[in-house]
Amino acid sequence: MKSGLKRDLGLLPTMAIAIGAMVGAGIFILPGVAYMAVNGPAVVLAFLLAGILILPAAFSASEMATAMPEDGGSYVFVERGMGPLLGTIAGVGNWFMLSFKGALALVGGVPYLVFIAPGIAEYIIPLAVALAIFFTVINIVSAKSAGSLQFAIVGVMIVALGYFIVGGVPSIVPEQTAGAWNFGSGGLLAATALVFISYAGVIKISAVAEEVKDPGKTIPRAMIGSLVLTTALYVAVVYVAVGVIDIPAAIEAGDLQSDGEGPIMALAAEQVLGPIGTAVIVAAALLALASTANAGLLSASRFPFAMARDGLAPPSFERVSDRFSTPVLSVAVSGGVVALMIIFLPIDQVAKFGSAFQIIVFILVNLALIGFREGAIDEYDPVFTSPLYPWMQTFGIVSGLLVLTQVGLVPFAGAAFITAVSIAYFYLYVRPRTDREGAARTGVRKNVGETALKRTTDLFDERRRYDTLVAVTDDTPPETSAQMLRLAVEISDSRGGDITVGTFKRVPPRTFTAGDTTSPRIDPPEWAVNATTSPVGIDDDSRSDGGVQEGAGALSNVTFRETETEDPGRAVVEYASFHEEDFIMLERRVEELYEPYRRGLNKYVLKNAPCAVLLVEDRGFDGADEIAVATNSGTYDPVKLLVANEIAEGTGATLTLLQTVPADASDERRAVVQEYHDNLRRILTVDADSRVLETDDRVEGLSRFAESADLLVTTTQRRGLQGAVFGRPGDRLVDSVDCSAVMVQPPDKRQSGLIQRAIIDRMFNR
Repeated sequence: MKSGLKRDLGLLPTMAIAIGAMVGAGIFILPGVAYMAVNGPAVVLAFLLAGILILPAAFSASEMATAMPEDGGSYVFVERGMGPLLGTIAGVGNWFMLSFKGALALVGGVPYLVFIAPGIAEYIIPLAVALAIFFTVINIVSAKSAGSLQFAIVGVMIVALGYFIVGGVPSIVPEQTAGAWNFGSGGLLAATALVFISYAGVIKISAVAEEVKDPGKTIPRAMIGSLVLTTALYVAVVYVAVGVIDIPAAIEAGDLQSDGEGPIMALAAEQVLGPIGTAVIVAAALLALASTANAGLLSASRFPFAMARDGLAPPSFERVSDRFSTPVLSVAVSGGVVALMIIFLPIDQVAKFGSAFQIIVFILVNLALIGFREGAIDEYDPVFTSPLYPWMQTFGIVSGLLVLTQVGLVPFAGAAFITAVSIAYFYLYVRPRTDREGAARTGVRKNVGETALKRTTDLFDERRRYDTLVAVTDDTPPETSAQMLRLAVEISDSRGGDITVGTFKRVPPRTFTAGDTTSPRIDPPEWAVNATTSPVGIDDDSRSDGGVQEGAGALSNVTFRETETEDPGRAVVEYASFHEEDFIMLERRVEELYEPYRRGLNKYVLKNAPCAVLLVEDRGFDGADEIAVATNSGTYDPVKLLVANEIAEGTGATLTLLQTVPADASDERRAVVQEYHDNLRRILTVDADSRVLETDDRVEGLSRFAESADLLVTTTQRRGLQGAVFGRPGDRLVDSVDCSAVMVQPPDKRQSGLIQRAIIDRMFNR
């Protein structure tokens, strides 16, 4: 996408942006605080661990930035990979957090200024606001100027810190650094979580990726190089500082606060470098904090710019100045927010919330890369690829979650609040304006469809026989019994299965119940003779001894039995279990299904059946030209497709696959569902059409297209109290059409978890 932004940033200025965003409060303020958190010199190890734990996110961001060299950084990655909702969270949260950090950096030099000029402390706020305005103007005029300024600031800062390291090494007291590499130090993870924020700037390079020269090479080199260089610098500086200054003694003397906060680097420089060296380090500290503010403002301003380009923020933030080739409004608003925070907010406390949110962002960045890789997006073609995929990303996610548990309740609550605000903003502003979805969701949807297709293929390829128990009772009308037998004939005919028509007669409770254990064969009733001599499923072979009478022209594989029982439901289940039936066919009894606490034949069998259950709604089925197969939630169950396919094969009917997606469904969702249908049609052995309906009312949409069919095949759904509370779309669909219907409960339906069904439903229907 042409944006009007210039690619002015080379390798060194790009590295300077990342280093400047990292080297600030992390090195000049946090060492003392982290020392107290770990209660010793293992603070050095904490800085090293934090750098290692961030490496996976740096590799992931480098890969995605070379595939999508667009301004917006982690927002772009998360939005493209995980969808607009998580993208909004990443964009809004990063914008606020970078603004908070920029504001904190501008006032964070107070201890160092007071160290050399105690009388100027009262002018800190006006000076900080003036600096915010200055950096805003610099970023408006040119990103190249901002990058060049950043390069100069970082260059001076690195020289000063190098001077401190070289001058301080001879003065290190070995006793004070003993245990610097001790993994068993108490509080090590807490200290690591605390200094984690020191490396937050590493992926900020990607926030200005659209202004980087040769991004395919420059971005990975700059990102990984800046992380390695900064980690080494942190470890060396902190090791020297801990070795030359007795931090507990400095706290006791009042030079540092009780939590270790204060001008620790100035104190260390004073001991080993003298007045000139101290002045150099103080100047470096002020430059570092200024560079943090400059880099933070440059990066923060690109988040609303990128979000506006994607429709997630007002379009005015996307406009690029013809004169300066920068997003003026985005920069100006970001700078104004920083200035307001300096004036009105307790920034030092609020900025601590950034640690928790930055960890969340790093986790999302690793997830986003997995989303792109697994989503198999054709347009995703990175120049650089992360090594050790997916183990590198898995390590980053797991370690990030571990560190997140150590940030503390208040910072975590702050990140949660920003997340909640972002979610509210998404549903109020973004959701009505966008219908995109992330690569990860598209990939999951494809995987769900592929899994369902494999199960369907495996079932159809088995070509095994299916035995059916047609269960009738005294309450089953003869016409319904005949229809169930006809359907059973169609299902079992091509597979060579046997059919048992069981008449389960209810008797009063008895003292001796031996009769319940026998099911003698009987002659076929009149309704069965009429059904089997109809044009559907004729076989001229005659049989005796419980089969159809001679001349009846019925199938030779139909057996009739009668069972007297006190509990027909239990008897049906026990018979099907003992004889290893594949299907139980029952009359659908509406009044029973709609009463949560009523126990009846349907409910008992649906709950306890050892096999698939078919509920038949009789509305005069006498053959079919079209059979509608509807799915109310998720993918098609293979057993339902098999039942519909066998009936269509026996009657010569055409199948129509019906499925709904929301009216505002994304193009990606429609494409995946349609591809799933196309693949299903190749598996079926009969002619099949496909209709993917765009509607927010599933039942209305499905019934409108199923109304013209001769038979509807759908799925049974929630029964009992759960169904009464949450509704039964399958039952409502059957009730809304005039044709006969078969509701299929697959044999493994009762084993399907609620979460699994919800995910599949979400992927394909909602």
